[in-house]
Parts: sequence; structure tokens; C-alpha cells
Amino acid sequence: MEAKGVYVHVPFCKTICSYCDFCKVFYNERWAKKYLLSLKEEIKDIYMNDPIDTIYIGGGTPSALSLEYLQQLLEIIKNLNLENLKEYTFECNLNDINDSLLMMLRKFGVNRLSIGIQSFDPQKLKYMGREHTFLEAQEKIKMCRNAGFSNINIDFIYGFGFETVKSVIQDLKMLLKLAPEHISTYSLQLEENTLLKINHFKRIDDDTDALMYKAICRLLSKKKYHHYEISNFALPGKESIHNLKYWQNKEYYGFGLSASGYIDKIRYTNTKSLTKYLNGEYSQDKEILTDKDIMDNHLMLGFRLVDGINLEEFYNLYGVQMESVYPIKPLLKNKDLILKKGNIFINPGKLYVMNEILLKMI
Repeated sequence: MEAKGVYVHVPFCKTICSYCDFCKVFYNERWAKKYLLSLKEEIKDIYMNDPIDTIYIGGGTPSALSLEYLQQLLEIIKNLNLENLKEYTFECNLNDINDSLLMMLRKFGVNRLSIGIQSFDPQKLKYMGREHTFLEAQEKIKMCRNAGFSNINIDFIYGFGFETVKSVIQDLKMLLKLAPEHISTYSLQLEENTLLKINHFKRIDDDTDALMYKAICRLLSKKKYHHYEISNFALPGKESIHNLKYWQNKEYYGFGLSASGYIDKIRYTNTKSLTKYLNGEYSQDKEILTDKDIMDNHLMLGFRLVDGINLEEFYNLYGVQMESVYPIKPLLKNKDLILKKGNIFINPGKLYVMNEILLKMI
């Protein structure tokens, strides 16, 4: 039985960022207590004792939990079949990091941190509703290193209307001084019901966005980060094993409010209603996938990877040649796609317009 991944959603935040459209609520001790009880019951109902090799606790802000409730959460997860566990990621806010938190995480086997720093640009931080300085970040990262964490991801966001390519690169260079093993970069999207969208905030135009993306790729390549997925960069050997499950169309459980999962040809999404979730109404949508659906998902996810999809693996999985199902040849001819050493992938120069290429295929 192939090991599966687990995503656990913790929806609580101490503050709400202006750009965030993830499912979240302000932290409340009473709700947190009830939430963990519901989470425990959901896992008991759905989990089938599969071996688990990756865990990702996200949110929201998991580090918003009190130490008491954090321990309860980690105890719940400890009951999974973790004999094959390779990667255990915990998302945290810079301001929540302290020795007690780090000791608790290490005690339960967490070996990777994902920290949403996003920027050191004072103007960006103001618009995002965040407060931290570079010196504070240095101190907290040093604290993580001293606690034994040797695999740290830092999130970086860009694309605010007042930014230039030069200012984005200056901001990213500050982040690089923290020497993270992994960097996730995100172009600002103005999502419905976020404060930035409500206030009619302006993001940069698409042409400038493309220039920023290319400049980020050049800088991180120069600093020896492997650009392995459209938005993700890692030092050699530090690619996210858990996130690779998503992009390689492998199976994973999703537990918690709004979490999604993919198990036994079923993709499901949990309710976004905290009231329903606390009442035991976990699932919102379930879709039984056809073989064609699964192949389509494999393409849409797999082409996010810079190395793309291995044709032999595709055939072994589905029993058909990719070119017999999808219009591969014309896309190879016009160099939208490239075939090299048995892998087919989007032309690196066209990664920025990958959605247009996928539309031609599916």
C-alpha cells in the first residue's frame, strides 16, 4: 500500500491579513476546544489506517493555538500510522515563534517549518496588516535553528500596485539573508471578500507581473535554488515532499474545516461553515472521478512541475500513451511543450502562460 499524505487545517488566526482568502476565523479558546473534538471525530470516521509519509498542518494560523490545544492537536495526529513518516510540516506566524512552541513541535516529530513572512517592505507590510522587522525575523529564525530545525520554508508575496521589479528584488534579497532551505513565491491575487478587494486595491499589470516573475527566477537560480514548481524554489534535496504529492496527483487525506482530499478516486472538500463542522457535518462536496478526470488532473497538476511528467510513468498508471489522449504533437512543434529524456514539460520560457497551454490540451 502506497503511503499517503495528510493535510490538517487549523482555521484560527490572531489577526486577519488583508489579502488572505483561506478559510479562517479569529482565535477563540472555546471554539478551538470544540474544533479539536470535531477534528478527532472526523479522523476517526474517515481515516483507514493507511501508512502516512507526509503531514502538513496549515491554516489559518496553526501557531495561534495555545500550547495546551497545540499539544491536543499533535496528540490527535500522533494516532495516525506514522511508521513511514518522512516530512512533517507546521505553518507558523513569525510573531508566535518561541522556545516553548518549538520544543513542543520537536517533541512530536515536526521536522519542517513554513513561515509566512511575505515581505520586509514597510509599505507592503502596512497594506497586508502585518508587523515584523528583519531583525525580529533573524532572531526567530536563529531560534528555530537552535531548536534543531534544518528545513524551513519562507513565503514571499509580490505584485502590489506600487511595486517595481527593482523593489521586489531588493525585498527578496532581504529574505535570502535568512538562508531558508525553501522559498514559496506568490503573485498577489485580489480574491473576493478580502479587504484589499473590498477597498479596490490595485495590483500590478500582467506585463510587469511577468517581468517580476522572471527576475525572481533569475535571482533564485543564481543563489542555487532549484526551481522545481512554478512558484516554488528549494535548495537541492529540500523540495517539499508533501506538496509534490499534490502535483504528482498522489493520494492524500484532508482533515479540518475547508480541507480537500483525494482518496480512492474520490476528490472531496469539507464544509467552510464552522457551525456545521462543529456539529459533525464535515463533508461538503464529493466527486467520483473517471479515468479521464484523473488523467486531466494529472496533466493540470503535473505541468506545474518544471520537470513535467514522465511519459513512461503516465503509461504505467493509465495504460495509454499521453499522445493518444491529448494533442501533444502540435504543442511540441510550436515549442509550448518540450520532450527531453522521457519527460514532457512546459517550455521554461512559457511557464508564466501555462494556463493557456493547458487549455489547448484539455
